[in-house]
Amino acid sequence: MTDTATETLISTGNQGHSHGPGSPVPLQARSERTTSYDVADFPVPNGREEEWRFTPIKALKALFADEAGTETVKIDAHGPDSVVIETVSTDAVKALTPQDRIAAVAWTQAGQALAVRIPNDAELTEPVHVNVAGLGGRGFGHLVIEAGRHSRGTVIVDHTGAGEYAANVEIVVGDGAELRVVSIQQGDTESIHVGQHDAVIGRDAKLNHVAVTLGGKIVRLSTNVRYAGPGGDAELLGVYFAEAGQHHENRLFVDHEAINCKSNVLYKGALAGDHARSVWIGDVLIRAAAEGTNTFELNRNLVLTDGARADSVPNLEIETGEIEGAGHASATGRFDDEQLFYLQARGIPEDEARRLVVSGFFNDIIGRIGVPEVAERLHEVIEEKLARTAALQEAAKA
Repeated sequence: MTDTATETLISTGNQGHSHGPGSPVPLQARSERTTSYDVADFPVPNGREEEWRFTPIKALKALFADEAGTETVKIDAHGPDSVVIETVSTDAVKALTPQDRIAAVAWTQAGQALAVRIPNDAELTEPVHVNVAGLGGRGFGHLVIEAGRHSRGTVIVDHTGAGEYAANVEIVVGDGAELRVVSIQQGDTESIHVGQHDAVIGRDAKLNHVAVTLGGKIVRLSTNVRYAGPGGDAELLGVYFAEAGQHHENRLFVDHEAINCKSNVLYKGALAGDHARSVWIGDVLIRAAAEGTNTFELNRNLVLTDGARADSVPNLEIETGEIEGAGHASATGRFDDEQLFYLQARGIPEDEARRLVVSGFFNDIIGRIGVPEVAERLHEVIEEKLARTAALQEAAKA
């Protein structure tokens, strides 16, 4: 995609703005919250703010400080020969405007961005892989992903390692393009990862964004989508499995302003162990000009043991009645003992029955990810987590 095309795509979207320091944050309008590139516009939160009230902010103290990182993050990127992978300045695209203090600090401190550009009309037969390995300490990152007009491609971003990491991801989907972005969070047991992903979808373009959280002590991802033209389509999928002491948080905002656009959000999570915690916030805004919108969001959580907690808050703002459809749903429940009894009554051992129930819970969403290597990895990690959960339950009975 040329610079001119990129600038046009971004400028026709709903570009973020700043109300400046001290401005109120109205709860009734998600779109009116402060967005700014200036760290000073975001006071250090105290935990009572709507956007921070579910987050363990004391553990994020180091990421709130507007100071250079203490460790670099090792990044390796590779893909088909036609893909351009280069280093650019953080303000080269500006499809993203920070929506909180950590994102603004990351924007300021990252300095440079890794850009992955899929050329116009290219059809990738292999995914682009971006591997981000934390080396300990505190680090910042910035990634730009651009899909040129009428291109087709997949980008897999894999986060592993240790330390505290804050990063911004800008996604631009050109007119008529189809892009799949899979972000996997699987840091070690003490790692912290806070990220903001902003996507701009062009005319008749489609984005499939998948957020997979399988590790890390604290992971907080904010995913925002807006449309630069009519006919845009966004599918946002998420899978997470929080174990004892882990906090997995996903926040989404889909801003419908263009006509005849679609969005579908489906996130599923499981929790097991003391103080396992998940938070899902889903905000969808249908503006007055967004006639013909069709949107739905769903979050489901499966609580496998005592001591785990899931918070789920879907929000829908509609400013026009001229839409195709809009809805949201949320459900959190404990392990279904009736299903377990049904399987055991047919001779299936309890451990195997539990595995089948949880696998069935995740299967439909894993099948929609569309990347076999990611789906296989998900199945393997979920099996490992279930085995640990079963072992803990057996030890508790002893």
